[in-house]
Amino acid sequence: MKKRAYQDGCAVAHALDLIGDRWAMPIMRELMLGPKRFTDLRASLPGISANVLTQRLEELEAASVLVRRRLPPPAASQIYELTDWGRESEILFQVLGRWACRSPTMQPGMPMSNVSVVLSMRTMIDRGRIGDLDATIGFRFGEEEFRAFLKDGDFTIDRGPAEGADAIISGDQNALAAVVYGGQQFDDMGSALQVEGDCALAKRFVSLFPLPPKAPSTYVAT
Repeated sequence: MKKRAYQDGCAVAHALDLIGDRWAMPIMRELMLGPKRFTDLRASLPGISANVLTQRLEELEAASVLVRRRLPPPAASQIYELTDWGRESEILFQVLGRWACRSPTMQPGMPMSNVSVVLSMRTMIDRGRIGDLDATIGFRFGEEEFRAFLKDGDFTIDRGPAEGADAIISGDQNALAAVVYGGQQFDDMGSALQVEGDCALAKRFVSLFPLPPKAPSTYVAT
């Protein structure tokens, strides 16, 4: 375990003892949709060094947030995955994500990983806008595929085959984020984003994620 701690009885302080260090929560985010190898984690977190990733994984394992196990042959790879308790932290990401979206200093257009884009849709969906939609949407980002279901006013999205969905969106996940959150249009993305199947459905889908209003900026430079 870490040597530094708040020495404070507040449960929030204890939570920060566990996951408050830099890179801890992004690592957890990348594992939220399933296990990954060390190399996969580094690829999805390009700003982290191998040493820091190793240290954070060891700390999160010691805190019982994640576990490390080896896949049986022929894979025989070592993977990391969240514990059941670790996965319960998704609500923290949702609350923090919605709160941070209102930040007057958050810069739009920063790169997001595949998992980050998918989890953002879980967080920002406005179920009141779903209405009578009964559809499936597939996503292909590189070698990763995801599948979303809209039915009876509810929305779920997770890893799954894109093939056979009513509409399939493929290409650059950051181009999709620009359409969903940045006010861009599919036509603006050129070859970075393609839609197969029901294009009208895809356009309606990206309208289901309104951003909350920005908090007022109170800072005055001196």
